Amino acid sequence: MMRVRNAGANRKNDKPSVPPERGLARRLWLVFTSPRLLLVGLALPLVLTIYALRLYRLQIVETEQWIARAHQQRTELVSLPAPRGLIYSRDGEPLVRNVPAFQVVLIPAYLPKEEVQRETTLRRLAALLGIPYSGSDSQLGLRERVKRVLDAGSVAYAPYDPLVVATNVDRTVALIIGQGQEFAFPGVRVDVVSRRQYPYGSLVSQLVGYLGAIPAEKVKAYADQGYDPATDRIGYAGVEATFESWLRGSPGQRYQETDILGRVVRVLGDEIPPTPGHNVYLTIDLELQQVAQQALQKGMGRVRSRRGVVIAMNPQTGEILAMVSLPTYDNNLFAEGISLAEYQRLLEDPHRPLLNHAIADQLPPGSIFKIIPAAAALQEGVVTARTRLNCPGTIMLPNKYYPNDPERAQPFYCWKRSGHGWLDVVHALAFSCDIFFYQVGGGYERFQGLGLDRIVQYSQLFGLGEPTGIELEQEMPGLVPTARWKRLTVGENWSTGDTYNLSIGQGYLLVTPLQMLNVMATTANGGTLYRPRIVHHITDAQGNIVQPFRPEIIHTLPISPENWSLIQQGLEGAVAYGTATRAQVAGVRVAGKTGTAQFCDDIARQMGICREGFAQPTHAWFMAYAPVENPEIALIVFIYNGGEGSTAAVPVAQEILNWYFHRK
Repeated sequence: MMRVRNAGANRKNDKPSVPPERGLARRLWLVFTSPRLLLVGLALPLVLTIYALRLYRLQIVETEQWIARAHQQRTELVSLPAPRGLIYSRDGEPLVRNVPAFQVVLIPAYLPKEEVQRETTLRRLAALLGIPYSGSDSQLGLRERVKRVLDAGSVAYAPYDPLVVATNVDRTVALIIGQGQEFAFPGVRVDVVSRRQYPYGSLVSQLVGYLGAIPAEKVKAYADQGYDPATDRIGYAGVEATFESWLRGSPGQRYQETDILGRVVRVLGDEIPPTPGHNVYLTIDLELQQVAQQALQKGMGRVRSRRGVVIAMNPQTGEILAMVSLPTYDNNLFAEGISLAEYQRLLEDPHRPLLNHAIADQLPPGSIFKIIPAAAALQEGVVTARTRLNCPGTIMLPNKYYPNDPERAQPFYCWKRSGHGWLDVVHALAFSCDIFFYQVGGGYERFQGLGLDRIVQYSQLFGLGEPTGIELEQEMPGLVPTARWKRLTVGENWSTGDTYNLSIGQGYLLVTPLQMLNVMATTANGGTLYRPRIVHHITDAQGNIVQPFRPEIIHTLPISPENWSLIQQGLEGAVAYGTATRAQVAGVRVAGKTGTAQFCDDIARQMGICREGFAQPTHAWFMAYAPVENPEIALIVFIYNGGEGSTAAVPVAQEILNWYFHRK
């Protein structure tokens, strides 16, 4: 019988069987004989080592850095608004007040969770406040504003941050919301904030100005200065704008700890209180301002004009005592929240109530300009006290290309067509003779006049052609034309006829009322050109003067006292026996100069009062100062389309001067 051997036992390549031993030796044997287990065994210690090193770095090396970052995430620096400084008249009457106002805010996180209840609350709130519940893409309603906050996909604010929904809320409405906020208006809160109130409104609005929100294009610039673009308001006009940095004050600071949703947990450290803004005292005499406005309104009413200016100045210092610009506006409209319709009405008015016409209107001055060529001619020796020129009523200026052809000569007329006869400079000013000044400015026949260059030179010495530098925005420079200016602008050469027109304040010459008042004040004080000032001094919140008033001299005109005396005699003669006799004030020596300036602007064309071939409409002007022997007030009156200065503007000035010297 044949035996069968175990085939496996006799194979030469068979591996030895797994050792029967168990325990650590067996596990090690398995690891080193299995590639996968070997890889895991090597990687695990490496990973644990990396984690340990990272933990060491976070816990030991970078611990201070991460603690600081965590602290910053939990705390925020809150700006505490500073009380804005006030504005006063020269005698301490407040022209601005900070008054409490109600604003309604809601905390989105505290609104009802149920959508129906939340919608009911918001609808009730919108109806009570008179604001839209639903809006459009361009103007969000209350619902959309809240949705933006609560929608996790487009979070604009932390849900515990207050969302302002209405400002300057009526007191009754605020009380209704405040009393019912727990039940009828959950999540809604009434805050008391400060807003500006202007007790004299339109009387001084052109001087004081108003506040407004920071415009979008200036948000970054103001944020860099420490403003909060969401809540802070800035000056938009007048002193509120010019002295913004003085009035604003310094906001305080408070560190507070908040949770991730924006809820305040606690206040950290000591609070830095805000520093109130400084107070600004104007040079304005409030009583004189009221009298001037009333007199101007009556004067404009008599000639059915819609625009006018009165400015009064102390000619010895440059202080503005009154500045009236009509039409005007009530700055309380902006403080309380002006409606779109009302704002549109102000913008569309052709006479621009928001503009201060005393400094922004650029106008032909007419005969009030004659002071300048008179001073220039005397100082340059073109005329003397004894020089007499004839005014026949009309003169014919020969055509320079056809000097011997009388048919081509151009006539120039005096306002008095019968003429004034032979006049010296004193009587030429008193009677405002046009032909006298045509000859003084441009010459005639054998008489050599000043010429364009010297008229321009003295006009600039009197301050024309550039802003006066008063502390108000939007001041315009006016225009003193030159031959080069005409070539570049009009494309024509300068002519003698242009010089004639310039000599009587017509043609291309443009001035502001304030510039011409400065001319009169300089004449009154004998040659010192002051920079007009609207601010007398500035104090801190405790009443200490931090910026006193100091008269600023621009320069002194190079005109002799003898020549000033002749000009002053002519201006006093205008009131005593000339074109301005209606300006006389009992017991007071008054000097003055009338002006009637032809014009043709866009408004006149639209009204149909300025047409080719017809007599042009005229502005009425009058300047005065008194008393002559020691001037303490200089005055200018301008009435748009007012007709003759002697009949429209002079009575306004007389009423103001009469009050100033006899009833003040």
